[in-house]
Amino acid sequence: MADDNSFGKAGRILIVFASFVIIVAGIRDATPILVPMLTSAFIAVICSPTIHWLNAKGIRTGIALVLVISFVSSAILFVIGVAGTSLNDFVEKLPQYQLQLIAQRQEAIGWLKERGIDVSDQLQQTSFDPSRVLVYFRLLLSGLSSLFSNAFLVLLTLFFILLEAAGLPAKMQRLPGAEVRLAKIHLALKSIRHYMAIKTWISIWTGVLIAILMKIIGVDYPLLWGLLAFCFNFVPNIGSIIAAVPAIALAFLQLGPLAALYAALGFLAVNIVVGNLIEPRMMGRGLGLSTLVVFLSLIFWGWVLGPIGMILSVPLTMTAKIAMETSDETKWLAILLSSDLPEEGDGVSPVGTSTTA
Repeated sequence: MADDNSFGKAGRILIVFASFVIIVAGIRDATPILVPMLTSAFIAVICSPTIHWLNAKGIRTGIALVLVISFVSSAILFVIGVAGTSLNDFVEKLPQYQLQLIAQRQEAIGWLKERGIDVSDQLQQTSFDPSRVLVYFRLLLSGLSSLFSNAFLVLLTLFFILLEAAGLPAKMQRLPGAEVRLAKIHLALKSIRHYMAIKTWISIWTGVLIAILMKIIGVDYPLLWGLLAFCFNFVPNIGSIIAAVPAIALAFLQLGPLAALYAALGFLAVNIVVGNLIEPRMMGRGLGLSTLVVFLSLIFWGWVLGPIGMILSVPLTMTAKIAMETSDETKWLAILLSSDLPEEGDGVSPVGTSTTA
């Protein structure tokens, strides 16, 4: 009998694992549709308080929707315009950057020879191909532009989500167990809205500071570097590094090693002040996710959904965690994802078992 129970538990685990694999495969296959919808959903979460605020000021819902959609549309057009203009300008200036790099290389080789360091002829003849920088630059911008490649679909979906959100509470109240459902949905939306709102403001300030810094140093495309710093600040752990590398590389390519050093120190200072001092104070009690879970969710959602998955990795994981907390059978998974230790007597049950006798 014990063997049958063990086989039953193992079978359930295998079924759950197989179901998870099938679901993930389906999500990856449906990425072209899911990415615009997820983008719209999380923009709607951020924008919904603005709709309520405008309603409280006496502005009708329809007019408030038009104002919010107009603002989001302008922001998306700004992003597309800055990214496209910067990339085209970079292509035109590529020969100039190549000549500057060759001159810097010759200067470095001469400096080494003056100090008795012999540089091989093969190393001297090896020319750096700036097109490699262009490939990385294009890859970065394509990842950014892919977030807004379906701008019309994103805006249209956002409009209907915000329009439907006005009547959703009334519909939910007519469902069985409405109070419990509404409380759980409110908790999920409140946590995600808190994170996204604060992260958006922190990212805006990060982007503004980086743009000003690059302008002061004299690096080309300061608006682009500020925009990249804003977008990749949503990516946990490694986002600031991704945004800093191309800016520092261009500072070296355009102005030399000293400018690259200033740029690197500037990125470091902004991320220390904003990311390590200001953001933790504004976030309050934190995300409720362990550091390891945040990092693994970044890798997982980035692999499943691409760049937008990296940006939305924390909100998506928070949503999954809150959903798992609603069921006794999955509550143990929510506790594993959490950064807090479970309290004694919280009724957590092992896999496939119930807390009730």
